[in-house]
Amino acid sequence: MKIKYTPAILGFALVVVISGCATEPEKPIEQAVEPAPFVSDYPTRDRVEYVLNCVAQHGGLTYISQYACGCKIDKIAEKLNFTEYEAAKTFTYLTKGQTGDAAAAMRDPAQSKDLRKRLKEAEQYAEKTCFVK
Repeated sequence: MKIKYTPAILGFALVVVISGCATEPEKPIEQAVEPAPFVSDYPTRDRVEYVLNCVAQHGGLTYISQYACGCKIDKIAEKLNFTEYEAAKTFTYLTKGQTGDAAAAMRDPAQSKDLRKRLKEAEQYAEKTCFVK
């Protein structure tokens, strides 16, 4: 007797489930939310170069120095876009070791002073934020 009613009960349960799904009102299609665009325009090559130089300055490759240096370039990227960063680094490299008139063309313009100052501030901020002392 049990066998006789089991298929009927299963069939009835299946009909209830299917009809329950079919009678549920359709939800309006939500607008697809686009992910936020990647804000950093720093090329991977330049990020890697920065991290490797930073790791070398902080005593060699360890997990901590690698992580902190990766964090540091991310924090700098929050403060300066790549064009500004590249110009600031160029001004810094061209004035390093130069004195007098030889460096004046790269050292004295307002743009050079501003960019070098902003880079220095960004690096100090990143150093404080990323390296645990």
